[in-house]
Amino acid sequence: MTTLLIIEDDHRLAQMVGEYLTQSSFTVHHASGGIQGLQMLQTLSPALVLLDLMLPDIDGLEVCRRIRALPGALAQTPVLMLTAKGDPMDRIVGLEIGADDYLPKPFEPRELLARIRAVLRRHQPGAEASGTQAEPLKFGSLTIDRDARSVSVHGKACELTSYQFDLLWVLAERAGRVLSRDQIMEAVRGRELEAFDRSIDVHMGRIRAAIEDDVKTPKRILTVRGVGYVFAKQQD
Repeated sequence: MTTLLIIEDDHRLAQMVGEYLTQSSFTVHHASGGIQGLQMLQTLSPALVLLDLMLPDIDGLEVCRRIRALPGALAQTPVLMLTAKGDPMDRIVGLEIGADDYLPKPFEPRELLARIRAVLRRHQPGAEASGTQAEPLKFGSLTIDRDARSVSVHGKACELTSYQFDLLWVLAERAGRVLSRDQIMEAVRGRELEAFDRSIDVHMGRIRAAIEDDVKTPKRILTVRGVGYVFAKQQD
């Protein structure tokens, strides 16, 4: 059974979510605060963290930052952020610091389950539908390896979430072709329909920060005003 960790100070909500997800063949553990959650994360190594934004000790944004700063594979643990705040800036910041997805409260349990499955599917190495090996894509100093799900520039690894890697692969695999935001999202969705993601521009900014030599004058991922994005064939 897949292990999930809920970091949520609302015990009633955590219990309800935990019972629902347990019925869907997940093993669910609960932490009521950020510090406890970080400790349990290192002990349990869960497949995914459900992270509340508002916590009594340290907030969810800080927890997410600390997760991404952990050593080894723990830093890549998928994070689905739960937020009751109405300010979209909190969600944007969450995505910028490495959350894989967010879900506003209140939410339908079925939507939460769909989001969890979608994030886990994207995080699986070599989870692409074809199941066949793909040659790494190379653009000058940039290398994108689909099977290893790794990205490097000048031989140095770039830190991206699983979803951000998929966005980059979709663009790079179609280098030179202008793609609308809807086309990009459709290519990333996979087999299941996902109610996700209105913040694709935030993810693109995060990807640029990781792979561009100068974010202010990008040469790899270019914005086509009023249309979407294009991955440049000629680089470096």
